Amino acid sequence: MPARRILSLWFPHLGAERLLRGAIVAPDTPFAVVRETRQMQQIASLSAAARGAGLRPGQSLRDAQAICPGLVTRQHDPQAEALFLSVLRRWAGKFSPWVAEEPPAGLVVDLTGCAHLFGGEAALLDQAVQECTDLGLTVQAGLADTRGAAWALARHAGQAAGSPRSGDDITQEARATRSRAAKRHPRNDGDGAAAQPGRPPAIAAPGQTRQAIAPLPLVALRLSEDAVAGLSRLGLRQVGDLIGIPRAALARRFGRDVVRRLDQALGLEPEPVSPVGAPLHFAARLALPDPIGLETDIMAGIDRLLPPLCARLAEKGRGARRLRLQLFRTDHTMHVIEIGLARASAEPDRIRPLLAMKMAEVDAGFGIDRLRIEAHVSEPVHARQFAGHMDAARAASDRQARDTALDDLIGRIGARVGLEAITRHHPGDSHIPEKGFQTLAAAWSQPCFDWPAPPVPRPLVLCRPEPVTAPDRPGPPPRAFRWRRQDFTLATATGPERIAPEWWLDEPEWRSGTRDYWRVETTTGARLWLYYAHGGAMSSGWFCQGQFA
Repeated sequence: MPARRILSLWFPHLGAERLLRGAIVAPDTPFAVVRETRQMQQIASLSAAARGAGLRPGQSLRDAQAICPGLVTRQHDPQAEALFLSVLRRWAGKFSPWVAEEPPAGLVVDLTGCAHLFGGEAALLDQAVQECTDLGLTVQAGLADTRGAAWALARHAGQAAGSPRSGDDITQEARATRSRAAKRHPRNDGDGAAAQPGRPPAIAAPGQTRQAIAPLPLVALRLSEDAVAGLSRLGLRQVGDLIGIPRAALARRFGRDVVRRLDQALGLEPEPVSPVGAPLHFAARLALPDPIGLETDIMAGIDRLLPPLCARLAEKGRGARRLRLQLFRTDHTMHVIEIGLARASAEPDRIRPLLAMKMAEVDAGFGIDRLRIEAHVSEPVHARQFAGHMDAARAASDRQARDTALDDLIGRIGARVGLEAITRHHPGDSHIPEKGFQTLAAAWSQPCFDWPAPPVPRPLVLCRPEPVTAPDRPGPPPRAFRWRRQDFTLATATGPERIAPEWWLDEPEWRSGTRDYWRVETTTGARLWLYYAHGGAMSSGWFCQGQFA
């Protein structure tokens, strides 16, 4: 079996070069990407012209503008850069099917058994670098037997330990001047390495990993800044200085992460490349020979699209949770309809009624010439199998049909008012009355049929405690009391039910201490839920918290 060969690609100026590809400024104009860091704007990425003007990543925007008044800036967009890195990952798939991302600006490729298809490792790296150059991207590459070693070579090959760009020289200064040294030599990017444009790819021959990474600085092992500073204080500045030290002493002094990173770089601990799987995509479209505008024609097109879409969902064992219908007009505009289901499904009969409810909102304009349905949110759907007596299976099927009917009802109501507006109650794990249930979204929860029975009946209407005007004394409820500006006379009372607060929580409404609850019926027929608070951090007294039916 051939030895593993791992390629690491690092794009040190990805943020700026991604925007420069859109030609937002002239190539010779200094350009920078700015990010907010600790309530200060700092340079995140620079163009070649800005680097030539003496600017560097990590510098404050105020200092950069003082050095280069003509600097053009744009705000840092991490989401867009992550999406662009995904595009580069798909491009790197031409060299090997095993490609993974190393955010924020790196890729790792397992080239085992693939390099000969491109004329060897050197030819493959030259092709990768040339294609990145054609795309307007600066790339640094490292190839070794392990992922950690390839990462180190791509970012730190050619750097001497303790050089100003490695960051280790800061630890050689006095403690009082170390903060000023950090400002003079900031880290150039999120990986803690300095970019060297035009540097040839670094290749470690098979079996020569130890010799290739030994002269590199300690930051090449992907260690934390504290670990690098601690090792440097002991005079350890190169990776080779750590190789001969006993692992137990390193782990005891600096933590297991130092040993783990060293073993990963040397290949003593496996670090596989896990490629990102192809995203599941479920969509169907229909091009029309002539524009349409009638609701019946649109529904006829939907009837042709739903069966193949649901067939693809069922083939993957998934069901649509949210669907998007796109209606393309002849004037190059589009009308979008989006629906949601209370339970993921791959059945056209459950999806079609929800789309039909939205047809009144469609504006066909000068006509619709293309339809497209996409299940952009899907979930796994597990098939149900009923075994046993025939009657039991039939009863289970009937119950499943009833459950589907309830989900369809929630979906139809949600198509009008929104699925988030429909809620249901579930039992809560607490003896406190107002916390005995929890409110959940009906579309993202299952109904509960086994509610635990309370020790005594609870009121149908539960409200926040309201003060009752009555003598402040414990015991049975008063014969006469006033609540909500009405006078009541006691007829019967059942109780008490003593409920203590949750001592491990500090809830403002339960600072009145232990409560004695009474079910009270008045001479006017009102059935109330009163309690007497014995007092704690707040004064004692009578309160009403609910009404019985």
